[in-house]
Amino acid sequence: MVELGYLRPRLEMFTAILIFAATLALVVWKPRDLGIGWSALLGAVVALAAGVISLADVPVVWGIVWDATFTFIALIVISLILDAAGFFEWAALHVARWGRGYGHWLFLLIVLLTAVVAAIFANDGAVLILTPLVLEMLHALRFRPAAALAFVFAVGFMADAASLPLMISNLTNIIVANYFGISFADYAAVMAPVNVLAVLASLAVLWLFFRKDLPPRFEVSALPDPASGIHDIFVFKAGWVVLALLMAGYFAARPLGLPVSVVAGAAALLLVLAALREHFIRKQPNSVIPVLTLLREAPWQIVLFSLGMYLVVFGLRNQGFTAELGGILEWLDGQGFWAATLGAGFLFALLSAVMNNLPTVMVASLAIHDTHLSALTREAMIYANVIGCNLGPKMTPLGSLATLLWLHVLETRGIRIGWGQYCRVGVVLTLPVLLVTLLGLTAWLMMLR
Repeated sequence: MVELGYLRPRLEMFTAILIFAATLALVVWKPRDLGIGWSALLGAVVALAAGVISLADVPVVWGIVWDATFTFIALIVISLILDAAGFFEWAALHVARWGRGYGHWLFLLIVLLTAVVAAIFANDGAVLILTPLVLEMLHALRFRPAAALAFVFAVGFMADAASLPLMISNLTNIIVANYFGISFADYAAVMAPVNVLAVLASLAVLWLFFRKDLPPRFEVSALPDPASGIHDIFVFKAGWVVLALLMAGYFAARPLGLPVSVVAGAAALLLVLAALREHFIRKQPNSVIPVLTLLREAPWQIVLFSLGMYLVVFGLRNQGFTAELGGILEWLDGQGFWAATLGAGFLFALLSAVMNNLPTVMVASLAIHDTHLSALTREAMIYANVIGCNLGPKMTPLGSLATLLWLHVLETRGIRIGWGQYCRVGVVLTLPVLLVTLLGLTAWLMMLR
């Protein structure tokens, strides 16, 4: 009886871990085009049937993820519409001209552009939009394959590395901020300065790693005029106004008692109406921007994915996995503030690399919430969770959906990067940036206190 009582919880935890691993495999490989949403939901159904979760967990999980999920979708819709209007092509061509024909300057400027786009439009939006744009630009400039690979690797890396500054810069940020009740302004006050350090460290590491592959010069005349990239001037101009209103709305959301998704959704609706103006004003059946097509292409499956995957993760909590993780966090808390922050950040980064960052950010958040920690260490671990789950995934291809999306975009253009090749580059790039960023977080939190 004693052995059975000891083994039962272990078997239940093993079942929960096995269901999670199978669900993650389905999400990554998507058999028969099942899609990430249905794959995750299937895992949740299995977890429910196995008794790992209960029906009572469904509204709890939905209450945690719904705002982040719909904010993410709204940002992607905004990105797709602005991209169709030529907003990002115009920006990329301007940035390329600022390089003045120097390949190394072009590299650094493209990386900085990626950082800005990731901060405002989220990491997935940056990957989805800039990767094909950069590839087209490099094709026009006739860069050799090694140089092209350096640029696209830099875009893919910076899209995640620079997704720290704002609550909306990454789906993981929104989940953590909402779960712990952190306002948009309070989040930015901590993470915006830390992100500057992450961007500078990323620039240095990327340039050192790829500098030998970069061409010394390129022909600026080979690039088209930036104005030629604008396809819908009305939406292009409206985009600047909507983005300004969007940023103001983010800061006003908490005082007004509004979810961030309402602000992002309102901005997306304004751009949709701007793109559909031909239908309303001139009664034209077609518009410059194929709005309905773009709306169909929006990542609606992320709704099913968020609910399904986090239900599976909630099963890990129910069966004691987060309690085990919490024990490690309590031990780290006893080692001092610096060791606790760095240790937690690297732990979350490693988990993100092997089990994807979206499940990891929830597991880590649940563990932090349920564990007895000192107040300052708890705050540091909350933000170390964000850093670890944004940077850690860059070590492996399955670490984040942004990386999987990036690899898919490259494959559609005939560029295939093997997992071994990716890991060799990803680990070397990630570890120093992760260390510098966590050190910056620890120092900044001590200064704030």
